[in-house]
Amino acid sequence: MLGGIAIATGALGAAGAYLAKKNSVKHKRTRSSATSGDVWARPGMIVTFRAELMPSRERDARTFRVKTLLPSGRVLLDDVVGEHAEKEFEAIR
Repeated sequence: MLGGIAIATGALGAAGAYLAKKNSVKHKRTRSSATSGDVWARPGMIVTFRAELMPSRERDARTFRVKTLLPSGRVLLDDVVGEHAEKEFEAIR
């Protein structure tokens, strides 16, 4: 009888841990979607490619305006073909 109680207690503890973890993950997902307004770039913002990506070009030649922010976090730029990630640009001051 004592063994049965121990097994039941262990099962209840495992179920409680599973539910606690499930609620924690659900809470993190909700919280991150609430802060989705915190992005690294916005349409109309000026960004500058890192010098390593465009060698022998002056800063003015590496500077472009953001046209669109994509759901993936990448951007489309005016007068530049393709999608670009945050790590391609100099840090915002």
